[in-house]
Amino acid sequence: MTLGVADLARARRFYADGFGWKPVFEMPDIIFFQMNGLVLGLWLKASLEGDMQATAASGTGAFALAHNVARQEDVQPTLDRLAQFGGRITRPGDAPPHGGFRGYITDPDGHPWEIAWNPAWPISPEGYVKFAAP
Repeated sequence: MTLGVADLARARRFYADGFGWKPVFEMPDIIFFQMNGLVLGLWLKASLEGDMQATAASGTGAFALAHNVARQEDVQPTLDRLAQFGGRITRPGDAPPHGGFRGYITDPDGHPWEIAWNPAWPISPEGYVKFAAP
């Protein structure tokens, strides 16, 4: 998963200091984070667009990345912590009709993240989320 960002240092602060994720590789225009079986790349938007040979599409539709937490009471503090590192809370933590607890925040470049707790989805001590139907 690669996100185009306007300011790599600002994005690094949000993800490394906000989420607490540790970069595994850094260059002047890209940073990689190892994340439970996948890699998150933060790439300067202009460099990513050059690599894609296209500009980022506008109006790409509704989407949100998601980060699950182990306990319901972790949702709002996680949102608050991320806001301290440049995020903007767009929906404080609350209980949706389908169950669980969630809130939304955008990173400094506007990429939306859902911070969620789902009582049916256990999280291992290593941080792996197991999908389970309610």
